[in-house]
Amino acid sequence: MAGFLSERLADINGRIARAALKSGRHPEDVQLVAVTKMVSVDLLGEAISCGIRVFGENRVQDFLAKHEAWGDRVEWHLIGHLQQNKAKYLVDKVGLIHSLDSINLARRLDSLSESGRRSWRVLVQVNVAGEATKYGLTPEDAPAFLDEIRSLKGLDVLGLMTIAPYVENPEAVRPVFRKLRLLRDEVSRDRAWLNLQHLSMGMSNDFEIAIEEGATMVRIGNALFG
Repeated sequence: MAGFLSERLADINGRIARAALKSGRHPEDVQLVAVTKMVSVDLLGEAISCGIRVFGENRVQDFLAKHEAWGDRVEWHLIGHLQQNKAKYLVDKVGLIHSLDSINLARRLDSLSESGRRSWRVLVQVNVAGEATKYGLTPEDAPAFLDEIRSLKGLDVLGLMTIAPYVENPEAVRPVFRKLRLLRDEVSRDRAWLNLQHLSMGMSNDFEIAIEEGATMVRIGNALFG
């Protein structure tokens, strides 16, 4: 199994590098987040043995089981929707939350930061495509939201995240990724206090297009684990 993962990882890293170079960027500017949804604890161990060190989990319950097995040997990201009542289980366990999508969750995380050792590192989720089945702020609401959470000292806002619709031709979702990048540039222009260094966008089906449009983090599960 380790050989199978090593081959897939090498292929993905090569594709990431080529997409980064195509857009005039350095491959090391793009972080692979290995998505562990439905990945067993044992297979996660194989991935660690292949050198993967950043993992993204969708559900808190699944994350806790994997964190119990592998602890802080790797960096953990929470990439799925986070309910306020489950945030307490993540204190001092996750390196980044990709899915901050409401003021109530922001305030809950801020209050929990007092019981942790550091501020929460977060990305603000934006529903660029306007899909009813997806969480996230509208692009129109995102600037005001960033202004509103500015006073919350328990949050360290590092960027934006989006999930593009699944399509057969990934080129069709290029405008989604481009819009998130342009939104980041726009809101940063007159907000010197913001440092939105990261764009988490692109998954197994479309990560190369996302990188070409400025992704700094790509969330890849199926292409890696099958």
